Amino acid sequence: MKISYKPPRSMATALALALVFIVARPPGGWALSNDEEANIRVYEEAGPAVVNIVSTAVSYDFFYNPVPSTGTGSGIIVDTEGYIVTNYHVVEGAKRLDVTLFDGGKYKAEVVGTDPGDDLAVIKIKAPRNKLRTIPLGDSSTLKVGQKVLAIGNPFGLEKTLTAGIISSLGRTIKAANGRLIRGIIQTDAAINPGNSGGPLLNSEGSVIGVNTAIFSPVGGSVGISFSIPVNTVKKVVRQLIEKGYAQRPWLGITGQNIDADDARLLGFSTGGVLIADVFRDSPAARAGLRGAVRNLRLGNFVVAVGGDLIVAVEGRTVKSMDELNGYLEELEAGRTVTVEVLRDNRAVEVKVKLEVMPGGG
Repeated sequence: MKISYKPPRSMATALALALVFIVARPPGGWALSNDEEANIRVYEEAGPAVVNIVSTAVSYDFFYNPVPSTGTGSGIIVDTEGYIVTNYHVVEGAKRLDVTLFDGGKYKAEVVGTDPGDDLAVIKIKAPRNKLRTIPLGDSSTLKVGQKVLAIGNPFGLEKTLTAGIISSLGRTIKAANGRLIRGIIQTDAAINPGNSGGPLLNSEGSVIGVNTAIFSPVGGSVGISFSIPVNTVKKVVRQLIEKGYAQRPWLGITGQNIDADDARLLGFSTGGVLIADVFRDSPAARAGLRGAVRNLRLGNFVVAVGGDLIVAVEGRTVKSMDELNGYLEELEAGRTVTVEVLRDNRAVEVKVKLEVMPGGG
């Protein structure tokens, strides 16, 4: 495309244009936009509460010689006692944890508690209180898709990195390393990379709304699909990790198989649900009298354990799968008695079960 230029008709016009340019561009540079100023404010206020974590693990070679390996992650200082929240996978298997504060101070950390099921952990350092800055924890129940978010962390070991984006989706589900499903996950397009794990996802006010935990990427780097554990889950779990060292989850004490409507008809049930395959000894389910399978039956290419109760609802909420059942139970507290509706010999039966704490915290 050809661009034509017509010079000013007079020297006075040229001088006027030059003056306009000088006035519009101040000596210190262009004025910052409101959005830029907000980004800077969040970084300056929240940054000092974000730490770099270096974990050292030890493996052994063919000749049983110790071979140390290191990994990096991020963490969030949650109080002036030195407690730091991060991801479980950042500290998993670590023989040594070294924490670097925003001001460069280095401290050795100890693990206080871990929750593999939510990929969360709490570690602690001994540092002067005046060195420990914290960030306010927000409320993830009020989040909206399209809302601006910022992340601070140490991607690829590059400390004090800020990235920004928006909330792309809410209520995602990802699988933890121990196979448990983590629900309510925040999806964002803010650039998250290895090393960001355990760092904060922040709203435009500078409050923590999530802990960055994972990315979806075919190449190992950010492609705009990142996941964060919602802060409401973090607040609940971190309190338990500090007090007890593990997360307390309600436990029913069964293993089950998902039965859809078609399989239900073949098995003689009027509806689908969760067929109890096994009931753990001395579990809440065993004490309440829930029944497990007595034999196996082949349905096409699948083997189904039959003869046990079919769970169809908990506290009046329809159950269609083990994931759904576990999701309902995790909304409840250990020690609560719940009504479990089952089909037994195709008769509707209500069983009262007092939930207990899952052994080992799950």
